[in-house]
Parts: sequence; structure tokens; C-alpha cells
Amino acid sequence: MKTFLFESYEFTPETRTAAFRYSFDHEMFFTEKVVFSEIAIYDQAALDRALFLAFIITGVSYYKLFPRTAVEWKAGGIDAWQSSFLNKVYQEGLGQFAFENNLTRQDLAQFSEANVAVVFEPIAYTGEGIMALQSGGKDSLLTAETLREKGDAFDSFYISSGTAHPAMLDEIGDRLLVARRYVDIPAIMAARGEGALNGHVPVTFIVLSFALLQAVLLNRKTVIASIGHEGEEPHAWIDDLAVTHQWSKTWDAEVLFSEYVSRYISPDVQVGSPLRRFTELRIAELFIEKAWSKYGHTFSSCNKANYTQGADNTHLKWCGNCPKCANSYLLFAPFLDATELKSIFDGQDLFTKPTLQDTFKGLLGIDGAMKPFECVGETDELRLAYHKAQARGGYASFDFDVPESNYDYLQQFPYQTALSLFD
Repeated sequence: MKTFLFESYEFTPETRTAAFRYSFDHEMFFTEKVVFSEIAIYDQAALDRALFLAFIITGVSYYKLFPRTAVEWKAGGIDAWQSSFLNKVYQEGLGQFAFENNLTRQDLAQFSEANVAVVFEPIAYTGEGIMALQSGGKDSLLTAETLREKGDAFDSFYISSGTAHPAMLDEIGDRLLVARRYVDIPAIMAARGEGALNGHVPVTFIVLSFALLQAVLLNRKTVIASIGHEGEEPHAWIDDLAVTHQWSKTWDAEVLFSEYVSRYISPDVQVGSPLRRFTELRIAELFIEKAWSKYGHTFSSCNKANYTQGADNTHLKWCGNCPKCANSYLLFAPFLDATELKSIFDGQDLFTKPTLQDTFKGLLGIDGAMKPFECVGETDELRLAYHKAQARGGYASFDFDVPESNYDYLQQFPYQTALSLFD
């Protein structure tokens, strides 16, 4: 197999289904489908443009099976700016994947202009209203509570890869829109039998592209994600390729996605995160102030317990034994009574858990331990959190030294001011 092909894409309004098709050399085919919750009388031109964006981003999930430099377009085409955009998605967005599979940037897709006559021009868009992505984690719940506090009407949007969704989300916004994503698992498993690779993809971009489609189908103008200042600190480097767990959660990626939407869909559509300006530690503090009393015992940021293949996440849980649990424990400990925080982890003080000691070392940059491949806080930020928790009292201390930190968790970072909720 030599070439990855972008075969076709379409939307069927009768079934509310978008389909995206790809292949290697017209021999091994893949079809991904997304069934959306609701549709209205939508702008067809905006939908066509949003479909193409989802098509070119979603392909990364299948491209990674047999990564190669050559790609070919059977549907659509890209200009110079779009080729640069896709080189970042398929290179920076696959940094962790490349690291874990011993690849370099030169092994990954190299996009260039192709079929430029069919590239979309931006349009005027007259939709109105807000749609906010939801996961049941602290960030998206903080956004929802802030929207409610301000009296802003909004719909919640959730992507499910199974038959369930967190029940708590039914009461978050004015209504919950659940899209069902059908990854082509049978074709992927068949490819694995042929030696296909596995690894992490820039899933936030994929989710944003689906959210944008749902927004257009309902004539919504603003798509709100909930992402703080995160993902900026590389875990490692492969020459000039930064190895990050979630490149598509970085500020540069948000700016890039927003610029694509403005250039090729409509400058009237806004996509981004109002939490972008805040550190993870500040978000934890705001969540406790605004949302803990309501969601403290029903939310979760643990992927292992809730989002593994086939998991029933109707009621969100914490596994208490993964990097996300350890990271969350560090972030909340400075601001919560120890008894209250331990209560969501079955009474455990995670600082004393033997199976998490190496994880904490990775999070805190101790003994050369590598930072876990997860969406976690920065090393200096988490060191500060640990020392603030120790000063608060009620938490055990590690049997290893944690360097002091002068990290300013109240500092603010660039964000899209048009999406501000906290002024």
C-alpha cells in the first residue's frame, strides 16, 4: 500500500447522517459515520464547507494505520493554506503517535496543493445562538454554569461512541444534543491483521469538526469548547517535532482551527474556548467556587473509567489509579477539604497510593520520570498545587522531595475575546 486516498463524503438529511470514506490504494476501504441529533432548515453552503472540514480532519484516524507521505484526493481539493493546515494536523497532531511508533516528521503525510479549483470560499452566515460541547468533566461544567449564571441560552453537545451518555448532561443546558459516532472498527481490525499501527490522534479537532456540523444543522453561530491553558508543554521531541498528548488542545491549534473556519466557512462563525485564558489550577478553583456544590459527586475527568471502548458512562466514575485521577487530585487538593476530596475516591488519599507513585513523579518531574501522555497540568503548576495542598493540611506527603515552584496560577493567557464569559 502506497497512497492514502480521501475518497468521498456526504450528508443524508433523512437519516441525519454524515459519511466520510477513505482508502489505501483503492484496496482497503474505511467509512466513518456520524448521526446527528437534530436538524433544522440549514444553510446548505455552510454545511458543504463544514462537511469538507470534518472529512479532511477525520481522515487522520484511518491514515495513521499505515502512515506514509503520499495522499490523493478523489473528492475535494486543497490550496496552499489548507495544505499547511493539514500538515500541522497530520504531523504535530500525530506527535505522540510518531513517538510511540518510532516515526519522524518525514514519515508522515506531506500535503501540497491539489485540485485547487474546488476549494471553498467563505460565505455570509446568518445563524444565531450558542452550542457548548459537554463531557461531564470540570472544564465543560464550569462553562455551562457560567453561561447559566450570565443568563445565556445554549444547547449542550455530546459525542457518543456507544449507546450511552452521562445522565447528568440531560439537565445542563436548554437541551442536550447527542451525536452518535460510528468509527469503522471492523475495517480497522482487519487492517490490524495486516500490520496496521495504533496510537493517539488529534481527537479534539475531530470533535470540534462534528460540533461545527451540528451547529450548522441547527443554524447556531457560536461553538464553545472548554479548554484551558494546556497541552503546551511537550513530553519529548523528535528532532523539531514536539511530542504532545493533545496538540489539538493548544492555543496555536485553536487559532488555526478558528482561522480555517473564518477563511473557508464563514467569518461569522465562532469556534473556541472562553477558558483558554486560565491555568488548569485556576479552572479547578473556579469549578469549586461555581460548580462543586452541584456536580462534585456526579462529574468525572477520568477517561479510563468512563471512555474506554464499550464502557457504560451513564453514571460517571473515577478509577483512582490513572494519570487523570492523579492530576485531578493534585489540582483540587489546594482548594478542597481533604475529607471531601477523598470521598470521591472511595476515601483514599491518592498521595499514599503505591500504584500512583511513579505517575505522580512523572506529573511532578521527579527522578527523570516522563510526564504521562494525558491531558494534565504543567509540571511547575502541579508542583505548586502539591505544596498548596500540604500547606492547607489534611493530605499525606510523598516520601520523595517535590521542588518548590513560583508558578503564578492566576496569570492569564491569550484567548478569543469574542468568546469571553468571565469579564
